[in-house]
Amino acid sequence: MRYSGWQVLAQGLMGNKGWKPAWRDPAPKPEYDIVIIGGGGHGLATAFYLAKEHGLRNIAVLEKGYLGGGNVGRNTTIVRANYALPGNSEFYSHSLKLWEGMEQELNYNVMHSQRGVLNLFHSDGQRDAYARRGNAMINQGDDAILLDREGVRKKLPYLDYDQTRFPIYGALYHPRGGTARHDAVAWGYARGADQYGVDLLQKCEVTGIDVENGKVTGVQTTRGAIRAKKVGIVVAGRSGQVAALAGMRLPIESHILQAFVTEGLKPVIDNVITYGMGHFYISQSDKGGLVFGGDLDFYASYAARGNLPMAEHVVEAGMTLMPMIGKARMLRSWGGIMDMSPDGSPIIDKTHIDGLYLNCGWCYGGFKAVPGSGYSFAHLMATDMHHAPAAGFRLDRFATGRGLMDEEGTGSQHNLH
Repeated sequence: MRYSGWQVLAQGLMGNKGWKPAWRDPAPKPEYDIVIIGGGGHGLATAFYLAKEHGLRNIAVLEKGYLGGGNVGRNTTIVRANYALPGNSEFYSHSLKLWEGMEQELNYNVMHSQRGVLNLFHSDGQRDAYARRGNAMINQGDDAILLDREGVRKKLPYLDYDQTRFPIYGALYHPRGGTARHDAVAWGYARGADQYGVDLLQKCEVTGIDVENGKVTGVQTTRGAIRAKKVGIVVAGRSGQVAALAGMRLPIESHILQAFVTEGLKPVIDNVITYGMGHFYISQSDKGGLVFGGDLDFYASYAARGNLPMAEHVVEAGMTLMPMIGKARMLRSWGGIMDMSPDGSPIIDKTHIDGLYLNCGWCYGGFKAVPGSGYSFAHLMATDMHHAPAAGFRLDRFATGRGLMDEEGTGSQHNLH
């Protein structure tokens, strides 16, 4: 069924009883050409582009829970392409272009809203850093505008501009940045992949990866053994655990990143705002809730929940930046398991095991990378050649020290990225 305004109206008049399932619920086949471990945004996008761009059909996506139940549904929904370093800049620029055509390509409303991202700065040094970043973005072909204090005030009159410790000097404005509905992105790619014949296998946990004579031959799952010529690991914060099933130890630490949402409010925040001195970021959802987040919990964990001290820390930053937020009641919070790499940049590469591929290390930035990651990983798995925008995301850079992309400039400490 193709979605349209007419279908929405017709189904509303018929009690919404005519909608068909968005994708099939098939039984696992004994063998596939390609198995993707992980049914989040990155894994589903990979399967979609393998089918659409490379004509491959005998593909399965294995998800231990339900589609969209992991990090793709546990984030603050921000989409942007405001990176400065070569390697990252090209990749996120390519990903943003895919975002801009996603709804048309998938025939699915993912609520992509290019409302603009403003990165606030609070010192002369930060202004210089954002000016350099903005120039790098423009050189890449993306948009960036350096706003002074009054320019920011016209857009965001409700901020505390005269706070004693961190007064607001201005902001780097990225108009094409914005937000999207996180789980709708997973559903859109799932539906698109299913239409190409990809099998989406839910409640199918991988318990082993079969390797013979240095080559992957398949996987063991809770729904039986599945043979495969190629296997891709795309499991975000569980990357280290799943790779260990193939005898690999990854340079990845898993940390919890909390996100929060308030009760629904009337429209008040039109953009995405980041606080340069408090690691706080906020936007308003289409349902009216203020969606915000901040720092990691700063200790390794696989628990999809956070701690109270970090919740207090994030709220303190929000209150410093915009005291009005104290009037809102927090509705809920959740935690996503972040796969943190030593330099803060991702990994899209082949492994030393023939036929085994790896996509991980997205740190804070996994959601905005979903289409670019899927496109580049599909290119790698189909052709055994790196897609140009993701050519720098090599696994061996951590062994050799060459090609590191430390966007944050904080060194090789996972939790600082």
